[in-house]
Amino acid sequence: MISTKTQRRALPEVNASSMADIAFLLLAFFLVTTVIETEKGIGVKLPPFNEDNIPPDQFLDRNVLSVKINFSNQLLIEGELSSVEKLRQRTKEFIMNPAKRNDLATSPNAAVISLQNDRGTNYMTYVSVYNELKGAYNELWNEESFRRYQMPFAKLTRSKQQAIRELIPLVISEIDLVDFATSR
Repeated sequence: MISTKTQRRALPEVNASSMADIAFLLLAFFLVTTVIETEKGIGVKLPPFNEDNIPPDQFLDRNVLSVKINFSNQLLIEGELSSVEKLRQRTKEFIMNPAKRNDLATSPNAAVISLQNDRGTNYMTYVSVYNELKGAYNELWNEESFRRYQMPFAKLTRSKQQAIRELIPLVISEIDLVDFATSR
């Protein structure tokens, strides 16, 4: 009779020598193929440099809408305290000047929105103000599109969109950061 000690069976083994190599290859694959989202900020296209531009002192004061955000995140439109909710309508009225008032822009081509913020301004407040200004232009373009072509601005061809943008150009001038707390 054969004893059990001499009859040991070999236990099945898994060859793990290449597991580290496979894990490294999988890690490298996922690092290469994964897209990491990054914040892009606000996409603003700057105009090309042109030496023939009108010097700032030749702008009429009535053609510039002053929008300021102070360190307390308060919105000042032409020096008056206002709310973000009213900004879009005031901007549209300023640009188009339907009543031909003497204190609003002479024409949409001449209208300039001057956006200035304090160093202590909250980023979300700045973004909400900027969105309202951009939204005012989007609504004006859409209204002009319906008036001319009876369709939304987004569905127009590029040439028709460009024609409307030439009538109502988006001009938002962002002045350097200022510390309103010390500049009073």
